[in-house]
Amino acid sequence: MIILRVVVFSLCVLCVPLAEANQNDASITTTNVKLRVGEKEFFEWVNKIGFKTKSRSNKHKHNNNNNNNNNNNRMKFEQHKQQQKKKMKPCKTIKVRENPKPSSKHFGSVQKAISSLPILNSCRVVISVGPGTYREKVEIPRTMAYIKIKGAGADKTIIEWDDTADRLGQSGQPLGTYGSATFAVNSPFFVAKNITFKNVAPLPQTGALGKQAVALRISADKAAFIGCKFIGTQDTLFDHIGRHYFKDCYIEGSVDFVFGNGLSLYNACHLHAVSNHYGALTAQKRESFTEKTGFSFVNCRVTGSGGLYLGRAWGTFSRVVFAYTYMDKIIAPGGWYDWGDKNRDMTVFYGQYKCSGPGANYGGRVSWSRELTSQEAQPFISYDFIDGYEWLKNLI
Repeated sequence: MIILRVVVFSLCVLCVPLAEANQNDASITTTNVKLRVGEKEFFEWVNKIGFKTKSRSNKHKHNNNNNNNNNNNRMKFEQHKQQQKKKMKPCKTIKVRENPKPSSKHFGSVQKAISSLPILNSCRVVISVGPGTYREKVEIPRTMAYIKIKGAGADKTIIEWDDTADRLGQSGQPLGTYGSATFAVNSPFFVAKNITFKNVAPLPQTGALGKQAVALRISADKAAFIGCKFIGTQDTLFDHIGRHYFKDCYIEGSVDFVFGNGLSLYNACHLHAVSNHYGALTAQKRESFTEKTGFSFVNCRVTGSGGLYLGRAWGTFSRVVFAYTYMDKIIAPGGWYDWGDKNRDMTVFYGQYKCSGPGANYGGRVSWSRELTSQEAQPFISYDFIDGYEWLKNLI
């Protein structure tokens, strides 16, 4: 009661000069101004107290909500991890054999085995492919995730075809580079082990158009290739989009034989050039500074015939790094080519780190390439480059 009376009294005191001021604005005195300021401050103070009380209450409520949300998010994340682990465990094994007996349940082609799966596949299916050469064109649809192709050995199990970009498809139009692939992967969480993917189109003449002949195209996220071979001539391995890991693989070609806009780590791979003129090992297509794509070759080996650039700038911000890699004498002294666009000299990221061999001498490299320091090389030489610690362990 006492507090209420004080408040009411204060308000009444404040009202008097306000009434006087309204009667004659010109005669507002210094005292009246003080009283009017006091009134404003008083109501600000009342409002502030109210807001603080409300704010304090909301803060506790907000914190509780945050805690609940964090707990829910953690639970959902753990549930998601467990679900992913379950999906990585094989739920089905299919066998493919070169000439299966009619009485067996084996498939005679890889494509037929894939086509037998549910269109919305959601668990790990292992397709075991026996020794032999399977002459067929294979494509895995986007919705058939979690497929694993396992061969009897890269020298024993071979999938081959001979399409080129200028060949006409079923629509009557040229297939293009994208459609020329012998084996095409469009679904995530794909694994291939101990198998060869081959495009047997002949080595094109210098300057020939439309002769791109892809052995494998990977157009999906989170894929791994272990102990595989990719054999072709021009545009052998289309590392199109997504995060990929290649280990102990052999890649053979002449021009741009590793190309695309993927984010990929090549570990302990052998890259072999088959050319009687100058070619390029990589053509990476990163188009902006913020784009997280690029190729990193670590502990690899580069050999072959002809002359070879380590890479050429297909994209304006093309990014390729070689680390701890042996380079034979076939490497062009300049190392890199800007695709005839001098502006790309300022935007590409081409580097090497602690490479060896007669082709690794950095002294003659183009001025816009880099000899990386250990600090600069670090982001490119571990699983972190492809966020591999998130997904790779469960995949392979």
